[in-house]
Amino acid sequence: MFSISDLYIAIVAAPMAGGASTPNLAVAVSDAGGLGFLAGGYKTPQALAEQIVDVQQRTKNPFGVNLFVPQAPLTDRAAVETYRGMLARENPAATFGEIDETDDDWFADKVAVVIAHKVPVVSFTFGLPPRDSVERIHSAGSFLIATVTSVPEALEAVDRGVDAFCVQGPEAGGHRGTFATRDEPGTLALGELLIAIREAVTLPLIVAGGIHSGGQIASLLAAGAEAVQLGTALLRTDESGVNRAHQDALVDPRFTETVITRAFSGRPARALRNAFTTAHDATAPREYPQVHHLTKTVRADAARRGDPDGLALWAGTGFREASTGSAATVLARLWADTHAAVAL
Repeated sequence: MFSISDLYIAIVAAPMAGGASTPNLAVAVSDAGGLGFLAGGYKTPQALAEQIVDVQQRTKNPFGVNLFVPQAPLTDRAAVETYRGMLARENPAATFGEIDETDDDWFADKVAVVIAHKVPVVSFTFGLPPRDSVERIHSAGSFLIATVTSVPEALEAVDRGVDAFCVQGPEAGGHRGTFATRDEPGTLALGELLIAIREAVTLPLIVAGGIHSGGQIASLLAAGAEAVQLGTALLRTDESGVNRAHQDALVDPRFTETVITRAFSGRPARALRNAFTTAHDATAPREYPQVHHLTKTVRADAARRGDPDGLALWAGTGFREASTGSAATVLARLWADTHAAVAL
């Protein structure tokens, strides 16, 4: 079975749903000595299976797949309907689908996919998987990781039988992995959160959130992390699948800060402040994934036009440090900088 201690470079590629985490990126990171990841969220089971096979055919090194835990049913349909009406008035050419009560993102089918393909590492976001899923995936030989954002979540996850945690701090780009959509995410800085969870549990910890330098990595490893997880730092690499407008926005002087917003999905997520977050954050309902599906049409249109003000510009607090080049080059530089920081 996979072990975090087997990694040559203690760096994990964050599974970024929506297209950023390509098979090319997963292969590149795993071949560089880290742990590459595919993002299972929003993909059909068939599409996920095809990407898994693609990665398996191109690398013999371990890699992971991330799955979204099914969310609670819709609780405030009226608020979502109101939000849809607002978006429709602003985007008269857009077509918005029906609002579903539930959407489990094909969870059971995707569990079957990772079992059938014996994926070395499987992680979960937005809650804990059912016990029977944990047992079945374990039986296939997979190493299981739960995403946690607080000490109570970590303590709850210990009993579920996972093998490690991804500790996600408030500095992280994209969605916070809180167990409940309506919860407000914690604000305890990643370093402090790591120490608090390290004192409460004994499982291996991977840490994520705004990490962009060797000095940070060295400090977090010294504080008890087994590895670090990078997302934003890989968004501008050659293997990234994020669209050009998003990549360019990370270095565009017009975009100066990140904000935590529910405007794009109903869930709290960190993104560059743009026109969409400014206009809609205060009115977006706390309903995920229903709000995500509503804004998908608007975001897709903005992507076609190359308009960053209509995109979900997911980004962590260290977004200005995201560099271009191959993922292998970025990882090698960060790992060399980590060793240099340790030597000081």
